[in-house]
Amino acid sequence: MTDISIAESRPSLEEWLADIKRGPDAARIGMYLIHNGVVRGTSRDGSPVSAMQLTYDRDRLRTALAEIGSRPGLVAVRAWVNEGRLDVGDDIMMVVVAGDIREHVIGALQDLVRLIKTEVVKETELA
Repeated sequence: MTDISIAESRPSLEEWLADIKRGPDAARIGMYLIHNGVVRGTSRDGSPVSAMQLTYDRDRLRTALAEIGSRPGLVAVRAWVNEGRLDVGDDIMMVVVAGDIREHVIGALQDLVRLIKTEVVKETELA
């Protein structure tokens, strides 16, 4: 069973990793990948951004974690999403995926971040 959790407040990555390493399936882990998304000073089209307003759907986040966590080889899937007005440089989200081999973990992280960005969060860039 995959360790799936959502942090309600900004997590300590060191504590997250230590907790996962103490878990019953830690011996199966060959890789941890961490994503820390932050607010950029420009949008994808290059226009300036001074801040972002962000909200997220907690139920959809839980579902996304469960979907990704059901994949073979994964041991832990954790996420935290920030909310409110975020300035340039502020954290948008933190995601950790732990599992057995690269092929399982890299794809899972990529798909989870894509799901969060496209189906979980609503963000408005502010000029």
